[in-house]
Amino acid sequence: MSSFTPHRPGRRAGRDGFPRLLRAQWAVFRSSRGRVLTLAASVLVTVSLGLLIAGGARSTCVTSRGEGPCPAPLVGPDGTAVKDRYYFVHQPLKGNGGITARVSDMTGQMRLPDAVPGVRNVREGVVPWAKAGLLVRQSLVQGTPYAAVMITGGHGVRMQHNFVHDVAGGPVRGPRWLRLTRSGDTLTGYESGDGRTWTEVGTVTLPGLPQTVEIGMFATSPGVLWESAKAFAQATATFDQIGLRGANGSWRRDDVGVSLGPDGRTPHHPGGVVESGGKLLVTGSGDIGPATVEGGLRADLMLVGGVVGLIPVLVVAVSFATAERRRRPVGTGLPAGPPPARLLAAKAVVVGAVAFVAGLAASGVVVPAGLALLRANQNPIQPITPGTGLRVIVGYAALTGVAAVLALGLAALVRRGVVAVGLAVALVVVPYLPATAGLAPWLLTITPAAGFAITQSVPAFAHVDVNRSPLSGYYPLPPWAGLAVTCGYAVLALGAAMAVHRRRAPCQVPLPRR
Repeated sequence: MSSFTPHRPGRRAGRDGFPRLLRAQWAVFRSSRGRVLTLAASVLVTVSLGLLIAGGARSTCVTSRGEGPCPAPLVGPDGTAVKDRYYFVHQPLKGNGGITARVSDMTGQMRLPDAVPGVRNVREGVVPWAKAGLLVRQSLVQGTPYAAVMITGGHGVRMQHNFVHDVAGGPVRGPRWLRLTRSGDTLTGYESGDGRTWTEVGTVTLPGLPQTVEIGMFATSPGVLWESAKAFAQATATFDQIGLRGANGSWRRDDVGVSLGPDGRTPHHPGGVVESGGKLLVTGSGDIGPATVEGGLRADLMLVGGVVGLIPVLVVAVSFATAERRRRPVGTGLPAGPPPARLLAAKAVVVGAVAFVAGLAASGVVVPAGLALLRANQNPIQPITPGTGLRVIVGYAALTGVAAVLALGLAALVRRGVVAVGLAVALVVVPYLPATAGLAPWLLTITPAAGFAITQSVPAFAHVDVNRSPLSGYYPLPPWAGLAVTCGYAVLALGAAMAVHRRRAPCQVPLPRR
């Protein structure tokens, strides 16, 4: 008596037939001219809208020479666009030393929306990131390295250096003593509530700091933010009990970065200092920090049209989910009826890869071409590194691919094409629209639209207040974290669809209805 094990082609196909299944699904995808043309339309929409935005952008500035193109952004030590305007009472420090002072008060003024049209509405008060404190700078040349310890209007004591770095100290309740010391290239900031017991706020190293630096007291204030614009604001700080170590010259006064009015002579919103009874009242406006909005137009603005361009991609993904055949595809060599979960996986790979290529084609054209158009029209552009530019381009392509997989999974779950398209658009596209208007930025943390953060070309800095909108460069999540949220939704939708269909035989899989 003999026994034998029958040949089971279906099981072998399950182990070894996935590449064949991929080829079969690619054949299914490209067999539809409509899907190919719709993807091409997605690329065309993204590129056209991006170039339309770039071609229509015109940045002009009013200077002492009249109205004209805006200058290139000021760049800090690490290449970031920065703002560097403040009032500085200072003197040279040669070698090691330091300065100690008490900031006994900080007041200010800020312009609010006009209550009466045409009548300026200026009120008393300080903005949260108004700054006053002690400063050591390599020189008065804007954009050069520095370190400062300061009080702020609403964020307590801080130590900041080289524009982009910020360390929090303690809260400010009443007068606050500050101290800033230099030892070689190392600068250390301290704070105290009584001038006797000191707490270190932070220590920084500024490589290559020259033998002689400028040391002193400063005040500045960024504009007050209302809606999508900033308006004038200034801060006045009272310094007393001032002590110097290593410097004993006379105080110099400089309104660093002040611009002149249209007449070419009058400073625009000048700062100043008043000496009174051993006290110095220093007034300044501007900021020492990153220029997230004022630094020029951003590369990610070229991809604003990509929001609309994603809609055809979602339609294609849903259409592809409805393209399942009930019989063995002719000429593919595949066994009839592959397992539904494996079939969905193959479809996800195909549609994700095709959507990625479409997204890459769109972003790879519109970003460099749009930036070139902006430069040709003499617009200032935010500087970005090659790595950031590559992440913006490839990141948008990745978002496109992941969004397509999400739409495919939704179509496999709900089994109605129109409903699946509506769900995909509602999850990926719609939340971006109110967030762009600054109405609900939190939507970009809990919905698949969070993935748009991958296109952020200018970092968000906690010590800069901006309009909370993608149009201002703001995303609540870091780039890769935002994309991870979208990936999570895609995995969840596809996994749920696989779980629903895994127990069904191939011939029993209900097909999505168009």
